[in-house]
Amino acid sequence: MESLKIAFFCWESLYTERVGGLARAATHLAEELAKHHEVHFFTRGLGDLEVKGVNYHCCMPHGFNIVDYCRDMSLKLVDRFREFDSPSFDVLHFHDWHVVEALHALQDRRTVFTFHSTEYGRSGNRFGDWWEFREISGKEWYAGLIAKRVTTVSNVLKNEVMWLYNVPDWKIDVVPNGIHPEEFCSEVDAGEVKKDYGIHPLAPLIFFAGRLVYQKGPDLLLDAIPRMLEHRWDLKFLFAGDGDMRGYLESKAREMNLPAKFLGYLPDREFVRLLNSADIVVIPSRNEPFGLVLLEAWSARRCVVATDVGGLSENIDNFYDGIKVYPTPESIAWGVNYIVDDAEGVRLMGERGRRKVDEKFRWSVVAKRMLEVYGRV
Repeated sequence: MESLKIAFFCWESLYTERVGGLARAATHLAEELAKHHEVHFFTRGLGDLEVKGVNYHCCMPHGFNIVDYCRDMSLKLVDRFREFDSPSFDVLHFHDWHVVEALHALQDRRTVFTFHSTEYGRSGNRFGDWWEFREISGKEWYAGLIAKRVTTVSNVLKNEVMWLYNVPDWKIDVVPNGIHPEEFCSEVDAGEVKKDYGIHPLAPLIFFAGRLVYQKGPDLLLDAIPRMLEHRWDLKFLFAGDGDMRGYLESKAREMNLPAKFLGYLPDREFVRLLNSADIVVIPSRNEPFGLVLLEAWSARRCVVATDVGGLSENIDNFYDGIKVYPTPESIAWGVNYIVDDAEGVRLMGERGRRKVDEKFRWSVVAKRMLEVYGRV
């Protein structure tokens, strides 16, 4: 394909404001495309910068609530966009509902809108009555209506978008998230890392990484711990991440006297160090459109026990490169208990996961698929 001039609209990136996995996904896709194309990334933050060939153009939004804040951000990003629209951009790529007003203002252009999740999914597959749910869901519906092309990060999410918002099948392409596996694989002395966290070097470490919110199911893992300890008394549990459930989870862990520690957000280097020291990574999500932590765990050759939902279900081959369980404490405990004593099985599942990452999920592979979508636009 000839060189394109591409505009990204996203409310977060790795180098400006960063909230969750969307920052990593959008940033790395932009960087991969920038190897052969001109990429401008419109987002919020202070000042403009260039990193790895991507030009970041920022604004400072304001608002009394998240909906007003994102509306103000979108309008300001459109103003920034017009500063650089000569020569004209070939493709405009919008990421999630935060930038729908920008999509509306530029809907006559060649546009792609990516669903990384839905408000319904983020609410735990529940329809909410609160006004933000209705507003955000309405914006997601509108984006699916006016975008020239829509992408989702998994087939499960594609079906969810078709069901929720009546987006036709012919309009949607599935383009998964990707990863640079080398960033998450590190040679560490697992025993020394465990000791740093007060864990005996030989004690199996069960690791959770993600936002401490209902969607991600950390409470399901916490409730599963007593059943795991009945099987093996020396298990230890670390939770990396933060969210509105943290206080509740910490209080419950203290009341139940569970061997679980909550670490909050970790710097990337420490997260990688801890990830490579874990024996099993548990992903207990109630809803997971894709699940970047799965690729991160596989990149580090970690064994994964994950709920049979969304992109996790789609990407894991059960009992081959991971164990799929129901989103209940009983089933999660069963999955960990099934594999935790089988050191060779733990190793093999991690190795097979890494091979799958190398074959299907490197950003170079994913970027080619997104360029095919741009070609259709």
